[in-house]
Amino acid sequence: MYRLSRILTLILGLFLTANLWAESFHPKIEYLGLLSQEQTSYTVGSGKDTIEIRRTVTLCAKNKGYFQPLLPAKGVTLVGEIEMLHALNDKDAKLVDMRLEDHFLKGTIPKAINIPYIEIELRLDELGCKKTDTKWDCTQAPKVYAFCNGPVCTQSPTGIRDMIRLGFPAEKIFYYRGGMLVWDALGLNIVPGEF
Repeated sequence: MYRLSRILTLILGLFLTANLWAESFHPKIEYLGLLSQEQTSYTVGSGKDTIEIRRTVTLCAKNKGYFQPLLPAKGVTLVGEIEMLHALNDKDAKLVDMRLEDHFLKGTIPKAINIPYIEIELRLDELGCKKTDTKWDCTQAPKVYAFCNGPVCTQSPTGIRDMIRLGFPAEKIFYYRGGMLVWDALGLNIVPGEF
C-alpha cells in the first residue's frame, strides 16, 4: 500500500510539473467574443458566488466570432444534422456554404455550393431568383440550407438577412447553425469545395 501511495504521488507530481511547464509557454490566454466581438466574459451570480464565463481557443472552439442567435431572422427555420442529411437528397433544396471561398475550398459539406455572404446580392440568380428592374423575384426559388463555420460565425446569419432584405422568402431558408464546426466534430464527411 505504501508503495502504491508513493507511485501515485510521483505520477501526480509529474503531471503537475508538466502542466506548469506547458503553461509557461502560453502565458497569455486569448479570450474570444461571447455575445459580441468585444464582450469576452459574462458574469453569473453575485458576491462570493460570482463566476466569470469565458471562451478560449481550443481544438474545437477555434472560430473568433461570437455567439449567434438560434434564428438569424423571423420566418427562417433552424435545422440540425438530420435535416441537412435529408436535404442532400432533396432535389428542391440547395445547400449553400456562405463562407468565404478559401474556407469553402479547404472543405465543405458534400453537394454544397459556395455563395459567400458578401456576394449574395450579386448571385441570387444562382438560387432561382430573377432580377427585375428594381428588385429580385424569388417566388420560384428552391429551399436554401445555409451554413458557415458554426455557432459563433456571423457569415451565414448576415447572408440570410441580406437574402430576406432582397426579397428571398424567409420560409424557404433553413439555417444550419452548427455549421462546419459541428459537422466536423460529429465526424461527418467533408469534401474539398469545387466550382
